[in-house]
Amino acid sequence: MKTIEDLPLHEGFIKDGMNGFERFTKRSFDILVSFLCLIAFSPLMLLCYFRIKHEDGGPAIFSQERIGLNGKPFHIYKFRSMRVNAEADGPQLFDSDGDPRLTKTGKFLRAHHLDELPQFWNVFIGDMAFVGPRPERKYFIDKIMEADPRYEYLYQIRPGVTSYATLYNGYTDTIEKMLRRLHYDLYYLEHRSFLFDCKVLWLTFWRIVKGDQF
Repeated sequence: MKTIEDLPLHEGFIKDGMNGFERFTKRSFDILVSFLCLIAFSPLMLLCYFRIKHEDGGPAIFSQERIGLNGKPFHIYKFRSMRVNAEADGPQLFDSDGDPRLTKTGKFLRAHHLDELPQFWNVFIGDMAFVGPRPERKYFIDKIMEADPRYEYLYQIRPGVTSYATLYNGYTDTIEKMLRRLHYDLYYLEHRSFLFDCKVLWLTFWRIVKGDQF
């Protein structure tokens, strides 16, 4: 397991490690694979949709504004895993040790990462990539940047469905973990390549198959 001490960073501006050809290859790969995934996983997505609707009658798709490429907002899509109006009292971080806001179906979806399936659409239309820093809400970005303003360097690239940071930092349910995640994300930004992305995708797939929680 890597630690943030193993990941040295430049003190100054951190530039995207991918060249133009790699960025073109990455985007082409994302478009093709997300399109194929939307088709291949459509029966499973329909099953998830109707199971959520059946449980409490609320909307099956959850949409939330996140900040993406060039610092522009976009709407991320997920299968709803929490009760309706779960954040009526304001933005809250998910409690990975057992959030009481989770529905029964939502707990299953989260445990098997099925709630993320609608993000294939985000990838297809260009809001996200398969691999990149996980997108965050502006409310929490502002808190992160109070401690480390380098977060804005991440605006150079599309956020991802999975990330290098997710594999080694786990779910970020505290601001402290968000700051650790930023360190990994900045390392990824500086060193990313198409082969690096393939490695992250493979490790993500393998950990999901094994049933790992992350």
